Amino acid sequence: MTTANPPYRLALLDLDGTLTDSAPGILSSVRYAYTTLGIETPTDETLRRFVGPPLTETFARHGVPVDRVAEAVAAYREVYAAGGMLDNSLYPGILECLTAARAAGVRLAVATSKPEVYARRITAHFGIDALVEGVYGATLDGSRGSKADVIEHALASLGASEGAAGTTATVGSEDDEVPGAGAGGAGRAGGAGRAVLDGLPPREEIIMVGDREHDVLGAAAHGIRCLGVSWGYAVPGELEDAGALAVVESTDELARMLRGE
Repeated sequence: MTTANPPYRLALLDLDGTLTDSAPGILSSVRYAYTTLGIETPTDETLRRFVGPPLTETFARHGVPVDRVAEAVAAYREVYAAGGMLDNSLYPGILECLTAARAAGVRLAVATSKPEVYARRITAHFGIDALVEGVYGATLDGSRGSKADVIEHALASLGASEGAAGTTATVGSEDDEVPGAGAGGAGRAGGAGRAVLDGLPPREEIIMVGDREHDVLGAAAHGIRCLGVSWGYAVPGELEDAGALAVVESTDELARMLRGE
């Protein structure tokens, strides 16, 4: 379902479940981690919840003791870095969608909770890197891990790359509320960690595109709305409940929304 929207000048794109179907490599790496730790592996349905959010959160939520989460992440990365990251495929129509949006003047960048070092390899492998201005992700040491943190990193980097030529605006005054006000108050953009959009469009002309609630809430923390995609890993109603502006059903529809059609 779509709704009226302005043409966007900057789109931040999630990776897993939005641009690529990364479940095969992620799930095999997660299974290896549970086996290595000697902990019962969750059901396949539960394992799908690992696609998208930070690993530290999902391991802790699904049977891994807090004091062993770092061990689980290390085991996961052992397999994932060795090749699991490329057990992955582009969703049909993604490159065409990005090409059309870019041709219409929409700036594009990837913003993912996946470690940036992996995201860069994946986007290069699939040719996504040639269509975006930057690829921004988490750090391996966990110092930048949440979606809100990654978006802040992306905005700061993209704003600096534009210099003083763009519009200057502080994202999310304490009087501004955006969808996603639940789940810990992420919908109110006030508070520490707000990004200042030096050299970027006004926030109403910036959009996040993602497939999970943490994409919506992470964007909301910076006063930015989120378009959900239906082909990813959200459970029914997840994106709508989180406050997504709309949920698109196809890459053609996504391209039209980004162009403001």
